Amino acid sequence: MQNTFTELSDNTYSQIKQVLLQARSAVLTTVNTAMVQAYWHIGKLIVDAQGGEERATYGDDLIKRISQRLTQEFGKGFTATNLRYMRMFYLSFPIYHSLSDKLSWTHYRMLTKVSNPKAREYYAEEAAAGKWSVRQLERQIATQYYERLLSTHRDSEEVESLIKKNLPAKPDKFDPLTLVHDPFVLEFVGAKEDVIWQESELESALISHLEEFLLELGRGFAFMGRQKRITIDGQHFYPDLVFYNVLTRSYVIIDLKMKRVDYSDLGQMQLYVNYYNREVCQPDDNPTIGIILCSEKNDTVVEYTLGDRKDIGVFSAKYDLILPSKEELSREIELTRQKFKLINS
Repeated sequence: MQNTFTELSDNTYSQIKQVLLQARSAVLTTVNTAMVQAYWHIGKLIVDAQGGEERATYGDDLIKRISQRLTQEFGKGFTATNLRYMRMFYLSFPIYHSLSDKLSWTHYRMLTKVSNPKAREYYAEEAAAGKWSVRQLERQIATQYYERLLSTHRDSEEVESLIKKNLPAKPDKFDPLTLVHDPFVLEFVGAKEDVIWQESELESALISHLEEFLLELGRGFAFMGRQKRITIDGQHFYPDLVFYNVLTRSYVIIDLKMKRVDYSDLGQMQLYVNYYNREVCQPDDNPTIGIILCSEKNDTVVEYTLGDRKDIGVFSAKYDLILPSKEELSREIELTRQKFKLINS
């Protein structure tokens, strides 16, 4: 009887706790939304007071005076610096209804630092859809994820489709490049510059940091397993990592290479892709994508090895284990873009 009473008490407590946690979360969400909306309106009022110009001659003095009065009446949080952020917030997101209740003021402060409007729109939509933390958003911006994602895309219409997530669902329209970018930045594994890893060590590190790796891969990826055995005529093969992307309805196989990619690597990946297409994929699935992540690429960014079947792709892409500087990363992205243009010209 005592055990039954204890179990009932514990169960009741857990239910009450869950109700309180949900209520607290709802309150925080409401407060956050109200704060973001208020700061947007404050930014608009400041811009309007400055005549709508981005650089009014008396703008800084106006902000300082407003800051002093607001601080006296409402306390902390209204420094001149914060008011400038609110002003930039309005200028960066002038459409009020585009604001998301899933993003905090700290998210928006960070987004105002992104100068490219298209990139800013992309990061805002992805952060809201993926429920990114502020730290995750900061990481994606710092590693120029938007620019890397677009480095292998063909034209402006394709880019717009990618940003708005209007990804094709039918195999005859499926473009595997929607899931490929170059380079991949894997700084989160904690590699040291003077230490050379084995492929198995990198694989284990990626699994240990799976949340970060999924963020780097992009939206919609689900981890299916590592070293999943494929048996063909009694021979066993083991792809390093297998994922499924729910947005494009396709399997994605990733092999890791600590060296320059050669034809045997491409041939092996083609075998994996062909096997999954014939034996694993369901009728509604799009073709499988194979990505070889390597420390050094060949002289082409994208290497198709499937003859005339352009709907199925095997790609090689470079990875960086150490976070490059902004300048180094920009050079890598531009090199990728230029090489891809040559391949598709």
